[in-house]
Amino acid sequence: MSAGYMSGFGNSFETEALPGALPVGRNSPQKINYGLYAEQLSGSPFTAPQATNQRSWLYRIRPTVRHTGRFEKIARGKIRTAPEREDGELPIGQMRWNPTPLPKERLTFVTGLHTMTTAGDAETMSGMAAHILLVTQSMTREHFFNADGELLVVAQQGRLRFRTEFGVIEIEPGEICVIPRGVIFRVELIDGPARGYVCENYGGGFTLPDRGPIGANCLANARDFLAPVSAYEDVEGPHTLFVKWGGELYKTQVTHSPIDVVAWHGNYYPYKYDLRRFSPVGALMFDHPDPSIFTVITSPSETPGTANIDFVIFPERWSVAENTFRPPWYHRNIMSEFMGLVYGVYDAKPEGFVPGGMSLHNTMLPHGPDADAFEHASNVELKPVKLTNTLAFMFETRFRQRVTKYAAGLDTLQDNYIGVWDGLKKYFDPKRREPK
Repeated sequence: MSAGYMSGFGNSFETEALPGALPVGRNSPQKINYGLYAEQLSGSPFTAPQATNQRSWLYRIRPTVRHTGRFEKIARGKIRTAPEREDGELPIGQMRWNPTPLPKERLTFVTGLHTMTTAGDAETMSGMAAHILLVTQSMTREHFFNADGELLVVAQQGRLRFRTEFGVIEIEPGEICVIPRGVIFRVELIDGPARGYVCENYGGGFTLPDRGPIGANCLANARDFLAPVSAYEDVEGPHTLFVKWGGELYKTQVTHSPIDVVAWHGNYYPYKYDLRRFSPVGALMFDHPDPSIFTVITSPSETPGTANIDFVIFPERWSVAENTFRPPWYHRNIMSEFMGLVYGVYDAKPEGFVPGGMSLHNTMLPHGPDADAFEHASNVELKPVKLTNTLAFMFETRFRQRVTKYAAGLDTLQDNYIGVWDGLKKYFDPKRREPK
């Protein structure tokens, strides 16, 4: 099975791996070609309004009730789920980590998930968790689905292949893959060990943000999101299915591959997106727009204008504003920000924040450019500058992100991170005024 894609975000697609596998004019006919079973996968309540109703019909070799035997609870490893209240005094201040080295031990996608922060409450379907992903081994006859939330995977080093019920998705650094809640998949390495970041979204599914006055174009365009074409496996033999449910990890044994969907149609499916296709907008004269203009996808909440999660990126772009402090300003925010660097240099933190690294700036805790970045941005001649070969991102949520014991105990945690602001000097002079 090779990767093939259909273009569009939120579209209702239909695809079949065998001709005539999709029933015509009805979802669940009495008999289906090839002896397939009809099964619906719902990502929203049945009675959700049409605009937010998510479901797909799958036509598969066996229904998924045959994919789940008796579940056995197993150790959850480094995976944690909100609300997590681990023992110990865990820090709340500004935090930053160097890249987590890829280990020599054998880690699959499931065992390679290491939770850094949790936020909100998975039981109430609100909030998120941020994980670092370390994969050194492909999943072989192993599969996984997450009942607690959808997974947004940001590739940082190495390529990953997702073999899902809906088809095959491959991503490389600079691309993301979103696996909706409940979708079965396995992950394979393409060219060696891989590292990435994962946002586990407990809330409403990711969607494109409203553009407001920006209008119909720019930011992330729907046509650049890619859904997989149908591809199936008819493989007999023992397989293991792992399930994350209620913050715990379970496994069950099945006698065949669960990647057995021969055809599907609907609007609930996994997809990928190349972050390099994001079309940024910004200030053309002066002033500093809110970083929400860099939102790729968003998980809305019940409060208008307040996201459960915003996935925000800082890609290559021109900086042209006149008489303006161009890097992100100093701020305190109701939202909490987990940030990572995929590649390049982040303009507000030119030192100490490197590809594969992470930072956390939590609710109402102040942050902003370090001393060197402030000095440079305050005194440089403001010519048009293109920021190249750079890609940073944020998982931003309205909830506090609580650091896990694992994250707080990492050797890569920078104990002196708070010191990046020590060099900020006092310039106040009541007699000094800048020229207009």
